Amino acid sequence: MKRNYDFRSDTVTHPTPEMRKAMAAAEVGDDVYGEDPTVKSLEEKAAKKLNKEAGLFVTSGTMGNLVAVMAACERGDEVIMGTMGHNFLHEAGGVSVLGGIVIHTIPNQDDGKLKLADIRGAMRNPRDYHEPISKMVIVENTQNACGGKTIDREYMQQVGELSRELGLHYHVDGARIFNAAVDLQIEASELVESVDSITFCLSKGLCAPVGSVLCGEKDFIRKCRRIRKLLGGGMRQAGVIAAAGVVALDQMIDRLVEDHRRAKILADGLANIPGIQLTKGSPNTNMVFLKITPESRLDNRTLISELKQLGVLIMSTNEGEIRLVTHNDVDDQAVQSCIQAFEQVMQQ
Repeated sequence: MKRNYDFRSDTVTHPTPEMRKAMAAAEVGDDVYGEDPTVKSLEEKAAKKLNKEAGLFVTSGTMGNLVAVMAACERGDEVIMGTMGHNFLHEAGGVSVLGGIVIHTIPNQDDGKLKLADIRGAMRNPRDYHEPISKMVIVENTQNACGGKTIDREYMQQVGELSRELGLHYHVDGARIFNAAVDLQIEASELVESVDSITFCLSKGLCAPVGSVLCGEKDFIRKCRRIRKLLGGGMRQAGVIAAAGVVALDQMIDRLVEDHRRAKILADGLANIPGIQLTKGSPNTNMVFLKITPESRLDNRTLISELKQLGVLIMSTNEGEIRLVTHNDVDDQAVQSCIQAFEQVMQQ
């Protein structure tokens, strides 16, 4: 049977054998009643990892971000976020549809950051009845759509200082915050020291099958727990899946450096193939972005289709680029097979 190598996303990862064993043996209870010991263990471990007071297990990063925004903002308030942010591009407008909250976008720079001056400039006049009230700013780290770029600690702290000055709740979409920390060779807690709340995904590079954790102050997380229930996210014997998250935090963070190493090998190999141009400063962390140059006979759809026939799965982005993501289910053989498949298709 032909093996498929899936580079579409790190969301395609399968739980490790250790995770499956932990899930089968998980001690459970009704989490809505606060009685699931494995969920509690996960939430406490996540909060400790990020040096926050409390954590909340949610079904997805999208839910974690939505819950955080709805907890920090009232209906009609405004949240400031980047034009390339996952919250704006890929979360179905949930903060507006479900929260009645206004989205105010400002440009992401090439490095993924939001200009501090743009954040300041986006602030509304709270005394002007014509305008919504600015309540929150969101930074994404790593910044996916800008190329998987890491946002450095100094900038994260600068946004924290500005947010306190402006009276904004500072939330981080940290779906891949541990990739950023590993890239910077610091603890994730140092990177998010100045933030009020952060969501990170267990189901991406950390390989758990389901879930994210939202972390912040106890009172804030208590409010978030109620909103999670409102949104249908109150799970019962959720320890069965939380157990995989515990293993993820214990075993899968340090190995992210391997994904970054393989992304570099992949990018170097693809860059040498005529007709391929790396974009967005690739590679960054575990992501490689590229485009097909005009002289090539191929378009993205044809490339994706022909690579699939060779057992390599990739995806096209909203901007017409190709994104490849390395992860735990992509080993050195997969990287070499991917490069060889690209060579074969591009040389036809």
